[in-house]
Amino acid sequence: MKKPEHLLMVADTERDADMLYAVGMFVPDPFIFLRSGGRSYVVMSDLEIDRARKQAPHLHVLSLSLYQRKLRNTGAKRPGIPDVLAALLREKGIRRVVVPQSFSYGLAADLQRRRVRVAARPGSFFPEREFKSAAEVKKISAALVMAEIGMAEGIEVLRRAKIGKGGRLLYHEVPLTSEKLRAVIDTAILQAGGLANHTIVAGGRQGCDPHEGGYGPLRANETIILDIFPRSQKTGYFGDITRTVVRGRASEAIRKLYETVFQGQKLAFQKMRAGVPTRQVHREVQEFFEREGYRTGRQAGRMQGFFHGTGHGLGLEIHESPRVGANSVGTLKPGQVVTVEPGLYYPEIGGVRLEDVALITRTRPRNLTRFEKVLEI
Repeated sequence: MKKPEHLLMVADTERDADMLYAVGMFVPDPFIFLRSGGRSYVVMSDLEIDRARKQAPHLHVLSLSLYQRKLRNTGAKRPGIPDVLAALLREKGIRRVVVPQSFSYGLAADLQRRRVRVAARPGSFFPEREFKSAAEVKKISAALVMAEIGMAEGIEVLRRAKIGKGGRLLYHEVPLTSEKLRAVIDTAILQAGGLANHTIVAGGRQGCDPHEGGYGPLRANETIILDIFPRSQKTGYFGDITRTVVRGRASEAIRKLYETVFQGQKLAFQKMRAGVPTRQVHREVQEFFEREGYRTGRQAGRMQGFFHGTGHGLGLEIHESPRVGANSVGTLKPGQVVTVEPGLYYPEIGGVRLEDVALITRTRPRNLTRFEKVLEI
């Protein structure tokens, strides 16, 4: 019979998605989480203990100060997290714990000196995080609405911008820059209850580097990639959306590039069925682009074409399992939420990327994104 696992984490929930998943409330400072014998325990400071008992009723909330008081009574001068951890594990009769890959090396070494065996779990600490419940899908959808609000504000500013000399865009008679448009988008997201995370506003050649945030004046008649991925302040779940637009007139080369990416995304949605290998979905899109004449490879010292994945899992992290790319493994399964974001990038034309979010079901995928796709504005 397999021995029961005792799962241990020491982290905060602001930055650690596994801890937030297990606890379900935001705590800015690291604390102890232990799952043993089907019960979950957290050790909280006096600052957080009452809130934890109210907001996380599924947990057994223990007092950090009470443990520290007991340890001081036994001679410990300044009992810290390692001392409290050892006392908790001794109290529960636990001599072996399983921790995430990110667990502190120093803390692990300290536990091992106290004759507690520490084993890191390979891969995801909570594999079930990959499959979203109906409640989680609603939280992701709510974060997507925040992203769409930001997108709507950004596109409206571009639509109202005037075209000045040299093709520069002017807004309220001053040059419209990536930085100014990003501020508009991020402010709208904040007002909607989200936190923006490195929003991308990349025009022209800048858009050919998919993770370039964008800087400087925006121009008419060239592609502008808007990639928005806010986190809900309430739940911690992410939304993710990308649109590519042109303020003014798109060239024939841009139109063809955009239409090809648009059709590539439609193809990806058609292929995203339960049981289909993730790598196959990506390969289908890649081969479609090749057939349309858009090759991928290094030209003039930089990558061009389609050189990133077709999608990634979305949830409490902006990038999580499963991945949909050239080297991804596994098959699509009902309950997974993944982005669908093919793109093509050529410096002489510009970059085009379109991104929606798909919920994998037992039949066809469900598109959680509602925002329209329009090239010229």
